[in-house]
Amino acid sequence: MPQKRNFDKIFATIVATLILLGFFLFISASLGLLAKESGAKFSSIFFSQFVFGLGLGLAFLFALSKIHYRKYKKYTLYIFLASIVVSFLVFVPSLGFEHNGAHRWLSIAGISFQPAEFLKFAFVLYFATLLSSFKPKFNQWKYSILPIIILLSVVSIISFLQPDYGTLVIIGATAIAMLFVSGIPLRYFFTVILLAVFSIIPVLFLKSYIWMRIVTFFSPGGDLLGAGYQINQSLIAIGSGGFFGKGFGKSIQKFGSLPEAIGDSIFAVTAEEWGFIGASFLILLFFLFTYRGLKIASRSTDLFGGLLAVGLVILIASQSFMNMSSMLGVFPMIGMPLLFISHGGTALFFTLAEVGVILNVSKYQKLTK
Repeated sequence: MPQKRNFDKIFATIVATLILLGFFLFISASLGLLAKESGAKFSSIFFSQFVFGLGLGLAFLFALSKIHYRKYKKYTLYIFLASIVVSFLVFVPSLGFEHNGAHRWLSIAGISFQPAEFLKFAFVLYFATLLSSFKPKFNQWKYSILPIIILLSVVSIISFLQPDYGTLVIIGATAIAMLFVSGIPLRYFFTVILLAVFSIIPVLFLKSYIWMRIVTFFSPGGDLLGAGYQINQSLIAIGSGGFFGKGFGKSIQKFGSLPEAIGDSIFAVTAEEWGFIGASFLILLFFLFTYRGLKIASRSTDLFGGLLAVGLVILIASQSFMNMSSMLGVFPMIGMPLLFISHGGTALFFTLAEVGVILNVSKYQKLTK
C-alpha cells in the first residue's frame, strides 16, 4: 500500500555532498581561469555558476520537491513542445549566438543558457507519460516502437542543426533505459537498439570530427598537438596526482595546459589535486547517487513515477559517468559536463530541479518490511 513519507534522506545527503564538493572543486579549478582572464569575465562565470545555477537551482529543487509528481502528467506534452520551440530559438540571430561553430546558446537580458538542458528534462517528462499511458498496448508496435522513433527523430534534427551530438547520445541512452524498465516486449526493445546502432553509422562518415574523436579514442597518442591534445593533457594531470594528490588548489595543469579546466576537464583537475583517493570518492558518490535514485524508482507507487525517477537519474548519471570516463580515456570525448561540479549554470540549474522531482517521487513509496 502506498504511503506518503518524508523525502529520502539518504538520497538527499548524497546530493548535498555532491553540491558541497562541487562548490569547492569548482572554486579550485577556477583559479586557473582567474589567472588568465579579466575580473569581469570571472564575475560573469561566478554569477552563472553560483547565482543562476546553484542559487536558483536550489530554490527550484525545494519547490519541485513539494509538488506532487503526478501533477506534471497532464502538462508534459506542452512542456516538451515548449522545449522544442526554445531549442530552435538558438537560430534566431537576435537571441542565439554561435560559439566554436555551434549554435547551442541563447542570450536573453544578458543571461546566456543552453536550451538543450531544458530539452533533456522535458523529454524525460513526456516519454514517461507516453510509456505509462501506452503500457496496456505495448504488444502493438505503434504504441511501443513508433513513439520513441518519432521523439528521437525530433531530438536528432535539433542535434544535427546545432550541432550537439552529446545531447542526442544522452537522451538516447536515457530513453533506452526507460524503455527497458517500462516492460516493453524484448523483441521491440532490441529492434529499437538495432535501429539506433544503424542510424549512428552514417553519422560517423558524414561528420569527420566525430570520426576523428573515435580514432583519437583508440589512438590517443596519434596527434598529441591536435585531436589528442585534451585527452593526453588530462591523463598527465590525473597521473601526476598520484595516490593522494598535490593538495587543494595546487593543480599545475589548470593554469594553461589543460583545456576547459572548469568545464569538461574538471575531473582531471580533481584527480591531480586529490589523487586516486579523491577521484575514487567522487566516482563512488555518483554510483551511490545512481543506486539510491534507482531504488526510489523501484519503490514508486505507479509506473509514471518509476519511469520519471529512472529517466532523471539516468539523465544525470550518464552525463557524469561519460565525462569522467572520457577524461580517463575509456570513453570517447562527447563534451558532456560533470554535473554538480563543472562550469555550466544551465546544467546545474536543471540538475537541481530534476533532483527536486526525484525527491518528490521518494515521498510516495510502497511500504516495505
